[in-house]
Amino acid sequence: MLDLLLLGMTELLHIKLLFIILLGVIVGILAGLIPGFTVTMAIVLTLPLTFGMEPVAGVAAMIGVFVGGMSGGLISAALLGIPGTPSSVATTFDAFPMSQNGEPGKALSIGIWASFLSSIVSFFILISIAPQIADFALLLGPWEMFSLIVVSLTIIASVTGDSIIKGLITGAFGLLISTVGADPIIGIPRFSFGLDTLRAGIPFLVVLIGMFAISRLFQSLENKEMVQDKQRRQEEKLKEVKFILQPLKTMKTVMKKPGTLVGSSAIGSIIGAIPGAGGSIANIVAYDQAKKWSKNPEKFGTGCEEGVIASEAGNNSTVGGDLIPTIALGIPGSAVTAVLLSALMVHGITPGPLLIVNEPSVVGGIFSAFLIASFWMLITQFVGIRYFVKVTQVPVHMLVPIILVLCVIGTFVLNNRLTDLYILLAMGIIGYLFAKYGFSLAPAIIGVILGPIAEVNLRRAVMSDPDWTLFFTRPISLIFLVLAVLSILFTVWQSAKLKRRSAGSL
Repeated sequence: MLDLLLLGMTELLHIKLLFIILLGVIVGILAGLIPGFTVTMAIVLTLPLTFGMEPVAGVAAMIGVFVGGMSGGLISAALLGIPGTPSSVATTFDAFPMSQNGEPGKALSIGIWASFLSSIVSFFILISIAPQIADFALLLGPWEMFSLIVVSLTIIASVTGDSIIKGLITGAFGLLISTVGADPIIGIPRFSFGLDTLRAGIPFLVVLIGMFAISRLFQSLENKEMVQDKQRRQEEKLKEVKFILQPLKTMKTVMKKPGTLVGSSAIGSIIGAIPGAGGSIANIVAYDQAKKWSKNPEKFGTGCEEGVIASEAGNNSTVGGDLIPTIALGIPGSAVTAVLLSALMVHGITPGPLLIVNEPSVVGGIFSAFLIASFWMLITQFVGIRYFVKVTQVPVHMLVPIILVLCVIGTFVLNNRLTDLYILLAMGIIGYLFAKYGFSLAPAIIGVILGPIAEVNLRRAVMSDPDWTLFFTRPISLIFLVLAVLSILFTVWQSAKLKRRSAGSL
């Protein structure tokens, strides 16, 4: 374990790479604090900029964006009562009332320290668990790997979005996209419908940029969104924020709540390790559990210190948890880590259980970049927070054209093909329609990433032995398939329970 960490440190402890991670953290914080501009969108836009970098440097930059983005939502949540990202919803419950009570500096400081310390906790969980899981994964054959991906797909489709059916539809759409183009085994074009544009397949990065970035731009251009943005900026002008940061005092405040900090960090790490769950769930679950176990639950929602600690610790610790299946199994824990896997694939690195064995410097770089980015986030937040707040005042109509240009350039540079721009537009329109009608986009993106892996392992299994019962007679494969069924049943039960509860409250 220490060998990987030391190897990563030797790769990253150079001024240029430290600066790249710092820039990534700053970009992530800015993306996180702008309401509606998600961390996923920021990391998608960062991806094309890493093409010319060394693999370790490119991945380190994206880890910086990831860590910074998860903490950036705190700023708008605390000062405006508007969650900058979906994973900072519960932060508004106590951080905003604390700001309204005349203590915005305290709310921000507690949130920053909770974000940093929870990242450190999840870092140690990551370096302890990921290699052990990878060692176990080396024992898996194509039957077990296919069954494992089935588990991941059921979890992803069930926990993202309000509707199980819609989650399954978008996940299936992603899987269908992954089958377009050359057959992975024999190389014959399929599902191209005679179009030369589709003979080479649909690049997963173009799907990623189109469905997340372009679709979001379309939403921003809607009249309702423009009006809401104008009203938000007018409200911000009326709120001249004056705050005094007290880093040492608030650090002691956070350290006096070790149970809340460590417990919420553990919850965030566990939820982060579940493919598709993400920071938004961890943020709310950690807050809920802290309230249930608190000696003073009635104080939650009124500016309670424990509420801010729990929500931010649960949110930021998902980064370490999210990286566990990504590094150990090559399975993206979220849309963000799906982009991270895409970056590795662009650089010719194959993600999967052999990643730690074949590319120890890259894995060590990921570990080290996460640790370094956490420290950069702490420093950057305290030093630059007064300036970060001003970014929330930038009008949407100014951001949209800048982001659109970056999307187009990034897509074209990928393969230098004009036809990719048509695919980008098509994916943007599809993503916009999905989002408009309540379909979560994450299952589609992760389906695109996992689809080829599932197909290759399925076909390898069948080519090795055509007996399909091996998927059920091999113990580990059977366990994974049982987990897949249980995951679906649990989600159906949970959904029915929520419907009964909401019907009872009417």
